[in-house]
Amino acid sequence: MRIRKSALRKILNQAERDYPYETCGLLLGRWEGNDRTVFEAFETPNVNKSRKRDRYEISPVDYLRAEKKAKSLGLEVVGVYHSHPDHPDRPSKFDAERAFEGFSYIIVSVCEGKVVSYRSWEFCDEGFKEERIKVFGKS
Repeated sequence: MRIRKSALRKILNQAERDYPYETCGLLLGRWEGNDRTVFEAFETPNVNKSRKRDRYEISPVDYLRAEKKAKSLGLEVVGVYHSHPDHPDRPSKFDAERAFEGFSYIIVSVCEGKVVSYRSWEFCDEGFKEERIKVFGKS
């Protein structure tokens, strides 16, 4: 997966800002050959009211807003990002239960308010498999 540097920076800043709660949003991009390229990070509120510290939820209205924004840019929704406050950057059982096949999932580990790591995972019929992140572009 390739991601524009400014989109990644936005995701990491948002994860630190929203700590100790999970943050979330959608990845806007397109398929280029065998690579998924992310050009924009579309921030959405975490609408999970009861478990914001360890669950995220994106409302259907926000998903539709992201699709509309992507279309206006000639892009599409190609994935999701969220943070794991004080937990590793690997998918949880809850993440797998809600994942869409073919999407990328960037998970950011934030410990004591600071990003410590991030990884991307593609969800396919066998479950999550880690995908390499290649950052491109200028800040």
